[in-house]
Amino acid sequence: MEQEYNPDIITLANDDGQEFTFEVLDSLETDTDRYLALLPVHQDPEKILEESGELVIVKVTEEDGEEYFEEIEDDDEYETVADAFIDRLQDYFEIDEK
Repeated sequence: MEQEYNPDIITLANDDGQEFTFEVLDSLETDTDRYLALLPVHQDPEKILEESGELVIVKVTEEDGEEYFEEIEDDDEYETVADAFIDRLQDYFEIDEK
């Protein structure tokens, strides 16, 4: 029996209230933090063709029982997490390491 594909889709808003939709491709937990690898999702075929396919990596934080997603400010932390996601996802996706 073929397994049905049910992507994990989330919508995030920036500080200006503009919303963006992403598919969660993978999550990674360390001893202290959790991260998500996201891929932008577009309904408009033109936007899909324009999309670079670049992963968006965010850090998950929790405050008062609510989850928040934030940019990774530290370059070393970002590189470490990005490398870990590349290692995990390269068997499933064509990844162009820049």
